[in-house]
Amino acid sequence: MFDQREKIALFIDGANLYAAAKALGFDIDYRKLLEHFHKRGYLMRAYYYTALIEDQEYSSIRPLIDWLDYNGYKVITKPAKEFTDSTGRRKIKGNMDIELTIDAMELSAVIDHAVLFSGDGDFRVLVDALQRRGCKVSVVSTMASQPPMIADDLRRNADHFIDLKSLEGEIGRAASDRAAARGADEYDAVDG
Repeated sequence: MFDQREKIALFIDGANLYAAAKALGFDIDYRKLLEHFHKRGYLMRAYYYTALIEDQEYSSIRPLIDWLDYNGYKVITKPAKEFTDSTGRRKIKGNMDIELTIDAMELSAVIDHAVLFSGDGDFRVLVDALQRRGCKVSVVSTMASQPPMIADDLRRNADHFIDLKSLEGEIGRAASDRAAARGADEYDAVDG
């Protein structure tokens, strides 16, 4: 699946990865995640995309964003939009698909393998475009949750599908570390 000579880039849809890991009942250790892919080839970039609620005095995701920014990730954020849906419930919208897609397309000229951490079916078109440019594409999400967190057509179009559940032992946070990091949970953003 991976070749040590490959130049690799990670594209992490933060809200989607968080939701998949939460559905599987474990937390991601982002240091271990980087180490895991450093062993697979030449890791050129690791992008992390998330929307932030800017009017909050404290955001529970801010410590994670700061840590990622100082520890090898290129963090891309934008303000989330709050709205009230037709049932009167407060919702947060923070779609980062365009930002992720543009970065992946721009980097496609210098990488061999793109690893997309998302199950969002909208990325099927990106997978096709990257493949046409000669990039191998692996998608990381899960089918082990109910319902599965990955769109079937995205899974089928990728060169490789990696179930997040299979990575738990290598990139999961140890139980002792989980209690200390409870404040770094990412809010659930509505994708759309």
